[in-house]
Amino acid sequence: MRNSRPMIIGVPREIKEQEYRVALLPSAAYQLVKRGHKVIVESRAGAGIGFGDEDYRVAGVEVLERHEEIFERADMIVKVKEPLPSEYGLLRKDQILFTYLHLAANRSLTEALIGTGATCIAYETVEVNHRLPLLEPMSEIAGRMSVLVGGYFLAKNNGGKGVLLGGVPGVLPGKVMVIGGGTAGVNAARMATGLGADVTILEVDLERMRFLDITMHSAHTLYSSEASILELLPGVDLLIGAVLVPGAKAPKLISRGMLRLMKPGSVLVDIAIDQGGCVETSRPTTHHDPTFVEEGITHYCVANMPGAYARTATQALTNVTNRYIETLADFPLREALLRQPGLAGGLNIIAGKVTCKAVADAHGLPHVPFTE
Repeated sequence: MRNSRPMIIGVPREIKEQEYRVALLPSAAYQLVKRGHKVIVESRAGAGIGFGDEDYRVAGVEVLERHEEIFERADMIVKVKEPLPSEYGLLRKDQILFTYLHLAANRSLTEALIGTGATCIAYETVEVNHRLPLLEPMSEIAGRMSVLVGGYFLAKNNGGKGVLLGGVPGVLPGKVMVIGGGTAGVNAARMATGLGADVTILEVDLERMRFLDITMHSAHTLYSSEASILELLPGVDLLIGAVLVPGAKAPKLISRGMLRLMKPGSVLVDIAIDQGGCVETSRPTTHHDPTFVEEGITHYCVANMPGAYARTATQALTNVTNRYIETLADFPLREALLRQPGLAGGLNIIAGKVTCKAVADAHGLPHVPFTE
C-alpha cells in the first residue's frame, strides 16, 4: 500500500570538509517529483560538481537557503556522508536518514543517532545476493584512485622513494600489494597492472582467488595470512589496504612493527579507513591534508576518497541509490522492505535501537533485530 500522502525528501548541502558530492541529481529529483513527492534541496548543494540551483528548479525542486530548514521540513533526509555534530540535533524521531554512516568506526555518531530516534539506513550495509550495491561504485572509485594517489606520493619530490610503478625498459616495475580481493581491491589491482606494476592480491576466500586468477592474468594471488604479509612487505613499494567486513570495523591486519619492514619512502593507501582502517598506524585524513608519515611510510588515509572525483562519484552513486529512494518515498517502511529486501540490511538504527548486529558488536551495545 502506497503512502497516504506525498513524502518530502530533503537534500542538504554536505558540510564535511572537501566534500562536493550531492545525494540527488536534478534528473533523479525530477523523477521523484513526477511520482508526486516534494523535493527540497539546499542552495548550492550541487554547485561543486556543476549542478546549479536553477538546474534543480527546472526539475521542479524547491531550493532553500537555510541548512536547518531542510531538516525541519523533510520526512526523509538523503545525504552522501554521515551527519556531523552540528547536525545531530537537527534529526528527529519521525525522520528517515539515508546516507553512508560507517557506524562501526564511530561510537559518538552511533550514540548520537540512537538519541535522535530517527530511522537510520546506511548505504554501505544494503545487501543484495551477498553484494553491497550502494557501496560498490564508491569502492570502484576508491580502488582505482588508490593507485593514482599511491603512484603520485611515491615520487621523490612528494616524499616517496622515487619508484615509478610501471618501470621502464631495463628497470623492474614497482611492487604493489593489495590486501583484499573485493571490489576496491580488484579495481586497485586492475589500475596497477594497467600501469605495468608487479601486483599481488592477498585474499582469504578461495573461490574469490580462483575468480581473480581466471580474470586477472597480470596479477598474482596469495592466500592472506600474517606470514604471507611479512614475507612480502620488505619489497613492497605501494601497499593498498582494501579489507572489508560489511558493517563491521576493519580488522587490523598490519601492526606498527610489521610496517617497519617496509623501506622508507614506501606508500600506504588505507581504503578501509572509513571503517577504522586495517593498519595499526592509520588515522583519518582529509583531501586538504591527505598524508602523514609514520615509521618512514607515507600514509594516505582520506576517509572520503571518492569525493576527490565528486562529479563521477555523484553520478555513480545516484545511479544505484535512486530506486531505493523512490521505494522509501512511495511506501511505508515495512512495505518498502518487502519490495526492496536489501534495505533490511541497511537498517542500522530504528527508534533508538541498534538493528545492525555488526554495529552493536563493535560498540558492545544491545542488538535488536528490526523485526522486533
